Amino acid sequence: MNRAFSRKKDKTWMHTPEALSKHFIPYNAKFLGSTEVEQPKGTEVVRDAVRKLKFARHIKKSEGQKIPKVELQISIYGVKILEPKTKAEEITLTIGQAFDLAYRKFLESGGKDVETRKQIAGLQKRIQDLEKENMELKNKVHDLENKLRITQVSTSPAGSVTPKSSSTDIFDMIPFSPVSHQSSIPTRNGTQPPPVPSRSAEIKRDLFGAEPFDPFNCGAGDFPPDIQSKLDEMQGFKMGLTLEGTVFCLDPLDSRC
Repeated sequence: MNRAFSRKKDKTWMHTPEALSKHFIPYNAKFLGSTEVEQPKGTEVVRDAVRKLKFARHIKKSEGQKIPKVELQISIYGVKILEPKTKAEEITLTIGQAFDLAYRKFLESGGKDVETRKQIAGLQKRIQDLEKENMELKNKVHDLENKLRITQVSTSPAGSVTPKSSSTDIFDMIPFSPVSHQSSIPTRNGTQPPPVPSRSAEIKRDLFGAEPFDPFNCGAGDFPPDIQSKLDEMQGFKMGLTLEGTVFCLDPLDSRC
């Protein structure tokens, strides 16, 4: 509890709290006037204001003017200054016991919530800080995702495996591969293509019915007897003729002979 309030707690007031809270206390007084002050509270401020009003009142009194009388109605809601005859309200102020009771009422009702309000204010500040931190984290995550996406795009061509081109010979021809052509045919709709019949047993012939020339198969073949005998004669004629132990060569003779 406030120290100033605890010091005033031991004071004995002239009126009961109920009289000021439910009703008002009337007083008759002389109205010196009103003036503006720099601050709305403080003893020195009130003294300076009263000194100015008294000085102005003396001037008016010397001129023959009388000091008007008013009625003060004091309650916890303020001070009403009324003209005593017509009871017309001129101004409302807060002074003395009314202010003390109003302050006590504030402590009894709203003063208990001061700590709660402080805690609420602290929680609101904490919530704002967390929201700001959450927004910063979202921005960082967004930036990292963009950097990762850019990195993946830049490294994908270098990291991808490109098919290796098959080597070619001096004539820019692709060498023969023993792999069957059937293995290179892709499947369609999950089904394998029909098998290609083997042609190894078939006899390959050209347009005239003759077997094609095979440079890798130069061995002697099986020929009919008449053809074989002619081939033997041709082979002997190429090697030379033998008569009585003398070999006659068909090589060209020397020009000197």
